[in-house]
Amino acid sequence: MAAGEEKYNRKNPAVKRILQELKEMRSNPPDDFIGLPLEENIFEWQFAILGPCDSEFEGGIYHGRIQLPADYPFKPPSFMMLTPNGRFETQTKICLSISNHHPEHWQPSWSVRTALVALIAFMPTNPDGALGSLDYKKEERRTLAIRSREAAPKYGTPERQKLMDEIHQDMLAKVPPVPPLSPTTTTDEQPNNADRQMQTNPNSDVVTPSGALPDPDAEQRVVEDVREVRLNAAAGHLRLSFTAGVRLSRRVPAAEAADEQSPRPEARLVTRVRKPSSDGRFLTWAAVGLTLAIVILLVKKYMKSSGFSGYTEGP
Repeated sequence: MAAGEEKYNRKNPAVKRILQELKEMRSNPPDDFIGLPLEENIFEWQFAILGPCDSEFEGGIYHGRIQLPADYPFKPPSFMMLTPNGRFETQTKICLSISNHHPEHWQPSWSVRTALVALIAFMPTNPDGALGSLDYKKEERRTLAIRSREAAPKYGTPERQKLMDEIHQDMLAKVPPVPPLSPTTTTDEQPNNADRQMQTNPNSDVVTPSGALPDPDAEQRVVEDVREVRLNAAAGHLRLSFTAGVRLSRRVPAAEAADEQSPRPEARLVTRVRKPSSDGRFLTWAAVGLTLAIVILLVKKYMKSSGFSGYTEGP
């Protein structure tokens, strides 16, 4: 490159700036990219970047081309990717805030190094339909990352190809192995851990954790049935008002107890149709019988105390 530099006017601001950046790049080589100008044209650079870590591009080697304008650094460069990557189109000028598509964002203090660092940062971002952008799936990008390590892409003149091949060999010494993608969520054929730890009772729609035995006492509740009978009776000037109640406790399944005690039957998710309970009929008749017996006893005592004629207490 030293011989080629002699043909350029070092007093030209653009040439002076480019040679300065080249010197700095050589004295302080970056770890994640290499950029070098063509010997016959220092305004055209070939570069290769490593895919950013913790992304589907990690481990990939991505070649590209930078074209610097004649009035660099006061106007931005243009970028073109040459290695298929699934994020940017190849051999197409890509639209970035650091490229000539957005000259309003470019700062003269930026450099080729700054632009390549930014390009690496743009790799895993959402393309949002930008010009020259692609939105491949992660698996496809990972496949392209592995393939990118095989060789530099074929592009341009023999001089360009020679420089790209040299850059590729240097990058292979830096690039780490392509890590596997993070495990994806389990498919339908492979139930997840939560499904494997659950078992379903074929006679019920309730799923319980495996190893947990149902508690009979927990599945049953004590339900109290109360039957109340009110009786108003009148005999001459005698008026009686009597209320009797019978309370019966019984065990029923918890689900059934919840249905019976629900204040809003219309809100139940499951409606069960039950046959009339024999216990309910028994309680009702027991309450009625108890009430009548008490009324008869009271009437007998009243009539005896009043001295009604023809009344006999019994044999």
